[in-house]
Amino acid sequence: MIFQEMPYERVDLAALCKVYEDLKARMEGAKTAEEAAALLDEHTRTYEPASTMMSLSSIRHTIDTEDPFYTAEEEFYAQEGPAFGEKVTDFYRAVLASPFLKELRKEFPPVFFQNIQMDAKTISPAVLGELEEENKLVMDYQKLQGSAQIEFQGKVCNLSQLAVYKEDPQREVRKGAYTAEGNFYREHKAEYDRIYDELVKKRTAIAKKLGFQNFVELGYLRMGRNCYDKKDVAVFREEVVREIVPIVCEMKKEQQKRLGLPDFKFYDDPVVCRGGNPAPQGTFEDTYRTGIEMYRKMSPLTKDFINKMDSMHLFDLIAKKGKMTGGYCSYLASYKAPFIFANFNGTSHDVEVFTHEGGHALAAFMASDKTRLMECAMPTLEGCEVHSMSMEFLCWPYLEGFYGDKADKARAIHLGGTLSFLPYGCQVDEFQHIVYENPDMTPEERNAQWAALDKKYRPWLDFESVPFYADGAAWQRQIHIYTDPFYYIDYCLAQSVALQIFRLMEEKGWQAAFDQYLAYTRQGGNDTFLGLLQKAGLENPMEKGSLKNVAWEAREYLTAHQKDLD
Repeated sequence: MIFQEMPYERVDLAALCKVYEDLKARMEGAKTAEEAAALLDEHTRTYEPASTMMSLSSIRHTIDTEDPFYTAEEEFYAQEGPAFGEKVTDFYRAVLASPFLKELRKEFPPVFFQNIQMDAKTISPAVLGELEEENKLVMDYQKLQGSAQIEFQGKVCNLSQLAVYKEDPQREVRKGAYTAEGNFYREHKAEYDRIYDELVKKRTAIAKKLGFQNFVELGYLRMGRNCYDKKDVAVFREEVVREIVPIVCEMKKEQQKRLGLPDFKFYDDPVVCRGGNPAPQGTFEDTYRTGIEMYRKMSPLTKDFINKMDSMHLFDLIAKKGKMTGGYCSYLASYKAPFIFANFNGTSHDVEVFTHEGGHALAAFMASDKTRLMECAMPTLEGCEVHSMSMEFLCWPYLEGFYGDKADKARAIHLGGTLSFLPYGCQVDEFQHIVYENPDMTPEERNAQWAALDKKYRPWLDFESVPFYADGAAWQRQIHIYTDPFYYIDYCLAQSVALQIFRLMEEKGWQAAFDQYLAYTRQGGNDTFLGLLQKAGLENPMEKGSLKNVAWEAREYLTAHQKDLD
């Protein structure tokens, strides 16, 4: 069945709540370990059809945020979802209280019990109303992002479509595009500030009702951080400042010289090559078809995976009016089918998102028939991002199909981008720690904090007087800050692991790197992030020294391939 024909029916959450009340009661009354284990299996069979319908609704809403039907469906789930989530967590509590817990721990992955114990701390009947309000505020942000209609050079663009002009070889075009984008955000400043201010206060109130000092600890529990804490993350961020920021500063000086610029403004930052960055050849359809053929050639496993996605039309890739910004991979459990959402706009972003989300989708495909517990199909989010960011490197041998004779440029730009991304990702993370540790800050104070962090993490940027950017408000472009608090350092941790895959590819060849990638990915979510790395023979990126080694190897590659960027 193709995606467009998949039937949708609103999940009767009230009825499902009663089903989970029954599951909980039966778990509490289970007479044997076998009976308790069977109830965990029944939980998966019960939850998966509901999750499929909710995923369909969410995907179709982000494809067209102006569609009234799916907007109403998402509003329903935002309102009724927290109560259902509490019933599922009640079932988890019954599992943890089972007299057969010792036997269950032998039959199912230990990380499952660790994670549901954390989950039980994140919700209670006392906060259901606030959770509904939090969900609605997230929807307000998504709708606002999707509403952008910006006039530029005789066209009307949404935020994704405008991005192509931000990489234009002509400096004035780039500056104009950033200015037009900045004007949109500045015109809607009151709305963006209101939504975020209410989100911060709402999340803080939820945390305090649940017994936490502030939202930071609750945010870590929501993210499933089961093998490291904020102190480990702080050490990692400082490692990035010490090891990566100086390298990127030197790279930006080389970039300015390469472009022949008298100074270096933030709107010059995206353009790495004189004459402009390489863009995918041909049409959006050509990019898609090249991507399909790439995965078909890569291995028998990836061929099976991509044939399923292609035949079932499990993609929505092109930027259009009313579409949510960004890209993601979702999963339709009843069909054992991943789904990739993107916003193709004619830049290298199209290739990056296809390879990145393809990594997520492959991991979901691999887990679909091998995982007994749905909670163990995928690891926590930093673990999932290893799937995607490593895949970006593993696609390097196939970039000629997208870029022709400019593939070497694309490879060098991608590698340089992995290094320059790390400081930005850490900046996003530290900003959120500051905000949630000081929830009463005004919008102006939050902007001042972001501007100060710019100087710490990205001192090469000069925002001149461009609206919105010069105001210190550019953090409002980052979807995750609104929708998924503390989900961003995950990309940095995963990028550090992906650089290990790059290093292996350089030292021992593509097949060795792909084999190690599969050794990691085949584990699904059956261990913690650090446990998965250890079993796959990969280093903990939060250990001192591991970041320095991969960063300098990447830097040496870029130095050796400077001519590719000319």
